[in-house]
Amino acid sequence: MERINWGISGMHCDGCAARLQKVLAAVSGIQSAEVSFADENASVEYDSAGIEPGQIQKAIENAGFEVSH
Repeated sequence: MERINWGISGMHCDGCAARLQKVLAAVSGIQSAEVSFADENASVEYDSAGIEPGQIQKAIENAGFEVSH
């Protein structure tokens, strides 16, 4: 398992963070996801054999948020 941490912009409340966390948890290859509205970040643990960071970033963007590295 690998872990990646990204800054996330576009969240307006704790509900946004909860929605993004739920979206990420449903993506195949992601073991766990923790999203913080207060810290404006996401920490994702994933199986590098099943998913690439670019695919995780795409899932975040498809949910309506932006990744800042």
